[in-house]
Amino acid sequence: MSDFIHLHNHTDYSLLDAAQTVEVMCNRVYDLGMDSIAITDHGNLFGMIPFYKEAKKRGIKPIIGCEIYVSINDHREKKQVATSSGKKWGYHHLVLLAQNYQGYLNLMKLCSIAYLDGFYYRPRVDKKLLAKYNEGLIATSACLAGEVTSFAALGDYDNAKKAAIEYMHIFPERFYLELQNHDIIEEKKARVILKKLSLELGIPLVATNDCHYCLETDSDAHDVLFCLGTGKDRSDANRPKYEPGKFYLKSADEMHKIFKNYPNAIENTVKIAEQCNIEIPLGNTYLPDYPVPNQISSEQYLKQLCEAGIKKHYSNNSIAIQDRLNYELDVINKMGYTGYFLITQDFVNYAKTNNIPVGPGRGSAAGSLVAYSTGITDVDPIKYNLLFERFLNPERVTMPDIDIDFCIEGREKVIEYIKDKYGYKSVAQIITFGTLKAKSVIRDVGRVLSMSYAEVDTIAKLIPNELDISLNKACKVNPELAQVGKKSPLHKDLIDFSQKLEGCHRHASTHAAGVVIAPGPLTDYVPLFKNTSTGDVATQADMNGLEDIGLFKFDFLGLRNLTVIDKAIAIIKQRHKKNININKINLDDIDVYKKIFSQSKTIGVFQFESEGMREYLGQLQPSSIEDLIALNALYRPGPMANIPEFISRKQGKTKIIYLHEKLEKILQETYGIIIYQEQVMEICSEIGGFSLAESDIIRRAMGKKKKSLMASYKIKFVEGAALQGITKNIAIEIFELLEKFAEYGFNKSH
Repeated sequence: MSDFIHLHNHTDYSLLDAAQTVEVMCNRVYDLGMDSIAITDHGNLFGMIPFYKEAKKRGIKPIIGCEIYVSINDHREKKQVATSSGKKWGYHHLVLLAQNYQGYLNLMKLCSIAYLDGFYYRPRVDKKLLAKYNEGLIATSACLAGEVTSFAALGDYDNAKKAAIEYMHIFPERFYLELQNHDIIEEKKARVILKKLSLELGIPLVATNDCHYCLETDSDAHDVLFCLGTGKDRSDANRPKYEPGKFYLKSADEMHKIFKNYPNAIENTVKIAEQCNIEIPLGNTYLPDYPVPNQISSEQYLKQLCEAGIKKHYSNNSIAIQDRLNYELDVINKMGYTGYFLITQDFVNYAKTNNIPVGPGRGSAAGSLVAYSTGITDVDPIKYNLLFERFLNPERVTMPDIDIDFCIEGREKVIEYIKDKYGYKSVAQIITFGTLKAKSVIRDVGRVLSMSYAEVDTIAKLIPNELDISLNKACKVNPELAQVGKKSPLHKDLIDFSQKLEGCHRHASTHAAGVVIAPGPLTDYVPLFKNTSTGDVATQADMNGLEDIGLFKFDFLGLRNLTVIDKAIAIIKQRHKKNININKINLDDIDVYKKIFSQSKTIGVFQFESEGMREYLGQLQPSSIEDLIALNALYRPGPMANIPEFISRKQGKTKIIYLHEKLEKILQETYGIIIYQEQVMEICSEIGGFSLAESDIIRRAMGKKKKSLMASYKIKFVEGAALQGITKNIAIEIFELLEKFAEYGFNKSH
């Protein structure tokens, strides 16, 4: 093991206070040859799962911790109280580190209570809560804002001793006095008293560096981020600031040198690290039990629901439909997702029976016959040739993701139904994090540097409107942007700081749709957060972290269009005495295509009301729902370039030529152009001889341009084509055509 371990570290999940991402911090620790590190973000466990995964990936032992806020009085008391340092918010800092799984559970409970019950400027707990949930936790006295250290910095030995004794009793044999040295006068005063307390009370010392950024050279960028968080201009002489160049992730040699007079404090970092050993269980699945009637299994009940739905939807229940249903059920049951489908169909059908409009289906779930037959979706996957494997791939285990649209006025009623059914402590919304992206980071940094809004806005507009574009890429694409940093030292700072801070988390909010349902109290699995602006209770782990933990995300999307349609139907009934069923309207009514879509009269029609889309509708002259589906899929950056060719082929101006006759039945509805991901999968299966599940994996590899994988798939594709009498040259040409279109392919189910 290393001879020094950093136990007090903040990542960018200490929002707008620390300027190192989890990845950057773990890379630095790896480069320094350290074999363990702790995460102790301010008041939260937002970064717990990504940190745990990143550290494990690097072969570094992750120590899960938090620098919590301890209220002077009851944590529920919302009033100002002066602290020892004169601040009025009534809390001190304390670092907690989880020793074992029980400590991990207690840490999650404390961080949840701090947000749900104790939030007052900061998420707070109190000493009664610490006494209740102390098992498995090591505590250290934290920085100058810690209770013991703040009294020590004032030279108040008696109160420092009193506080230290309190924490000794709360954390028997698990409390340490934390020494820091950032060349701050108050720290120097505190160290004298802390050493004396250690000798008198037998409390061990531990050395930390309160790391807020990675490298010493990141100090100025961190200062800019801190200004952003405190709402100050960097030129403000009276603003709060960190001591420059001191709060970085130092090497073991540097820490040994700084604390050469406190060798035990260095040694104790290793002792603490050795005591902290938790394994967060990842890769499991946790779903509440869905109450099944008549003492049958969940699998049997789901099959019953499906078969009833099949009879309702198909007058001629063919062998092919039954085989497809049995196949889907087999995959769903083997993957352990039976309960997920039962829970989903239950709340969807609750909405439908309570006159809450529900969308017909969104995303790849529309490719599932099980979803269609149970009422989760209203799109017939057989009729539209939608593929189940695009939704659930038995050869690539991922969680199902069914997005459900609800009328915006009825969405909350459905969520309330879920809470009533599974318990209010078991249901929450999901956190999401805003990041400093290319344009926003330029604007934020420019404001902190006191640059004019007009100038910064002009610079930000030099960044192309491309999804997830980075500043580095933008500078390569736009030479004018690349020259900005050369105009003056101020402009150089703008670009340099922006590049260093790009990607850092900026704020936390509530996911627009995601809801998680656990089989018991959520705090047994994940810490909770309360959005102070909305009052929403959400998980502290985002949707990716929840998937890692094994909790299922259900998407409840509030769609205003459904509300508009519902109100329109009500008005039609009132004025014209006609009952309209939106799911049974005639999709073959040629007048609708001629008089509305072909004449571009689509303002107010979801997805078809933009000026560009209306122009293309006029050129295309659509005559079927398939034409509208294809145009909707093409009207995106990238595939948009194929729209003129699509229109030309539709109008018969360009002849449609297929590389092989087997492609015709797959590409006929899109006039020979590959538009859908499902078409890529079908071609891989039909020509290359792959299963649809394998074809989905190939499609993903193509979309991500994984060259080494593609080379091996290309060989297999050609070999599979040869078995069907297709020449090598034609097979290669088809495969290369797939590669070209796979990146832009759209999910037809959506």
